[in-house]
Amino acid sequence: MYNELIEKLAKDHSLTREEYLQLIRNRDKVRDRAAELACGVREHYYGNRIFIRGLIEFSNYCKNNCYYCGIRAGNRNAERYRLTGEQIISCADTGYGLGFRTFVLQGGEDPYYTDEMLTGIIRTIKQNHPDCALTLSLGERSYESYRLLKEAGADRYLLRHETANPAHYGTMHPAAMQWENRVQCLKWLKELGYQTGAGFMVGSPGQTEEDLAGEMLFLKEIDPQMVGIGPFIPHQDTPFKDKEAGTAELTTFLLSLIRLTLPGVLLPATTALGTIDPLGREKGIEAGANVLMPNLSPTDVREKYLLYDNKICTGEEAAQCLECLKQRVRKTGCEIVTDRGDYFPGANK
Repeated sequence: MYNELIEKLAKDHSLTREEYLQLIRNRDKVRDRAAELACGVREHYYGNRIFIRGLIEFSNYCKNNCYYCGIRAGNRNAERYRLTGEQIISCADTGYGLGFRTFVLQGGEDPYYTDEMLTGIIRTIKQNHPDCALTLSLGERSYESYRLLKEAGADRYLLRHETANPAHYGTMHPAAMQWENRVQCLKWLKELGYQTGAGFMVGSPGQTEEDLAGEMLFLKEIDPQMVGIGPFIPHQDTPFKDKEAGTAELTTFLLSLIRLTLPGVLLPATTALGTIDPLGREKGIEAGANVLMPNLSPTDVREKYLLYDNKICTGEEAAQCLECLKQRVRKTGCEIVTDRGDYFPGANK
């Protein structure tokens, strides 16, 4: 029965909530076949290519107080930093020399970086490297802000919704943060023409298997070009410090389900997955992922951008990290490539 369901998903790219739930509950029976089918779908659209994104974590200031996040405003133990525009641009220049053709500017929701500052940084990076894609991951902003950043040259935007269940969202965020606003931002981003990324935590406190089935339906509905998922990992200076972490086992199975539901999606094997399991990123690729995001931030600030405890690769130089990843990816039968790695249009239909 479960093998029939996974074959159906591979063929139709859609299941009912109950069918997704049955697969999640009985994943041990179909895990290998799901991964095999997911890798086949990935290969159909992208071959054996794994795309790399140069991650620049430019600020760990954040106005929000999410209960799970190590850079939450209420964490007085966090050692805060901000990169200057010149430093951010220099990180991109260094990454370009290493072969990166996509850069991801990521930070907490930090009002210090105005639209004027950000558009100037974006324009300079795009002028210096017109063959590159630029992704932003800056949280919730206004429609007008998203529009200005897009017009300045931003190509993509990552905004993880964290959970598709509004009630569950409310247990992880203070009352000032509303699930409906997060979803509205995703809709604005798509309307403005960004390649848009959503995503959720796996194993976050209070999450049920029913919630995970709902995630699949939500992703199918909003049809993002990118989906970032990773296991919940507690941080010692948050209200969730004593909560149980998510698992690589469940995360990798959900990667396969996402690949089969959204065949052309750009799907990272995240740093969190590599943190929870030493072979997590390789397992993610073997489950259908096709993106890795090595860190281009200056090494003296990497240990300060800790969303969760024990984050990997905080001390490695970018070139060292990239060479290590290339060797590890080859063991999966795939190859890291140096191009923009754009979404395959129309693949999710």
